[in-house]
Amino acid sequence: MMNKRLKTSSDKAVVNVWQRQLGELSARNFAHRLGGSEDLVLRLDVHRKLDKHRGCVNTVSFNADGDILVSGSDDRRLILWNWETGKVKLSFHSGHNNNVFQAKFMPYSDDRSIVTCAADGQVRHTQILEKGQVESSMLARHRGRAHKLAIEPGSPHIFYTCGEDGLVQHFDLRTGAPTKLLTCQTLDGRRSNLPVINLNAIAIDPRNPNLFAVAGSDEYTRLFDIRKYNWDGSSDFGQPTNYFCPPHLIGNDQVGITGLAFSEQSELLVSYNDEFIYLFTREMGLGPNPPISMSSDASEMSDDHESEESPSSMDTDEKTVPQVYKGHMNSQTVKGVNFFGPKCEYVVSGSDCGRIFIWKKKGGELIRVMEGDKDVVNCIKSHPHTMVLASSGIENDIKMWTPKALERATLPQHIEQVSIPGRLIWYTIGDEDEDDEYSYDDYMFDDDDNDENDEDDEDEDDDDNDSDDQDEDDNDSDDEDEDDGGGGGGVGDGDNVENENGRNCEDDDDANNRDSFLDGYDLH
Repeated sequence: MMNKRLKTSSDKAVVNVWQRQLGELSARNFAHRLGGSEDLVLRLDVHRKLDKHRGCVNTVSFNADGDILVSGSDDRRLILWNWETGKVKLSFHSGHNNNVFQAKFMPYSDDRSIVTCAADGQVRHTQILEKGQVESSMLARHRGRAHKLAIEPGSPHIFYTCGEDGLVQHFDLRTGAPTKLLTCQTLDGRRSNLPVINLNAIAIDPRNPNLFAVAGSDEYTRLFDIRKYNWDGSSDFGQPTNYFCPPHLIGNDQVGITGLAFSEQSELLVSYNDEFIYLFTREMGLGPNPPISMSSDASEMSDDHESEESPSSMDTDEKTVPQVYKGHMNSQTVKGVNFFGPKCEYVVSGSDCGRIFIWKKKGGELIRVMEGDKDVVNCIKSHPHTMVLASSGIENDIKMWTPKALERATLPQHIEQVSIPGRLIWYTIGDEDEDDEYSYDDYMFDDDDNDENDEDDEDEDDDDNDSDDQDEDDNDSDDEDEDDGGGGGGVGDGDNVENENGRNCEDDDDANNRDSFLDGYDLH
């Protein structure tokens, strides 16, 4: 009877404490219930802004302990932060010749081994030596931009990368030589203008690290099993073991996928551009030979998606139709998507409106909207152990979110999106604060962060390294195709630094780039 009367998360928290004190709830389960409390989500607030980069921050990632954050930026630098204090532990040039798109710590390396990929197509390995010295080497290269990498859970040596060339590569740091696993092809020659699938995302199933998923410029997420690969190269590994796609999007050549994430329960989260976010279970797969056109049933379902009814109200089989998450806008950049909570109880995503959206995983209810950037939020990373988020976007800083607010946040009423040719506007109905209105045309980048008179704290420990990097960049500008054992060049005053969607974050006058799509990535 008591459980039936519980109507708020605070009520449940009191009962959990009571059960824990009486020994009816184990310490582990108590920690998980408390950590995943909706009350904590509603109290998330900016704990600190990490502001040392001089360009858009495209990647943030925690170490295994969660006390250090690594970030990479359009300024081509990597910074290791003590995010709680906001202090820089180490800042150095990545060695890349263009924007850093992803940087991650390798597990069980004492946080001294970092792998990166970038807009220059390079895949690099950085080792942090004694006294803050670093060694960077290029492991391989993609033809075109390399957006994402995925590390095999628990392995200090093995990771995968994907790029706009459609190539998936496997790396073992013990050998130093990459293995080209496959080039992702279109189905039955569709989209003749795209001979290969430009890959934007890759993720590994934490429960079964033999399985990895890739996705990009068409509607399908492809699941592969590394055990089917013959390492002598004698077999064709290009055939996925499973495909995933919402039924109403099959055959839709106007959509692509920008983000993937696996939960601890092997659920697959997929973020579509100009569409929604979907959650798949293994049973929802289409098999190794998926349909390539939309059926009549799927067409009817598409009409349902255009209606105003809630995602959970669709009169369809829950075993075959993925959960959908609505409200955000994903059109302008390559956005990630993630789970949040000790048991992946929530789904989080950035948005073109500069906000962070948080939904309940079960049921798809939107419970929180937070202002995360003046323009676009691209990257959101969950802390490995606690209810802490790191977010970044077009602005040059990183925002750390902790549940410190004294008051529980309320969801703005009737969040609506309005499409206007050439720009998008997001606003909140019923909110008297006019500051809640945003548009891409209203925000221009601020050059103050790039001014030579700004604080140079981040450069105190590595001025000598920077000058060497810049000399190397001047001498090596024509040698991009050669193996590189050292760092690349620094960002000069005349450099054109572009973020993932082709925007120039250093040039305030290039407003037209703000509405452009990815170079070579046909989303529309």
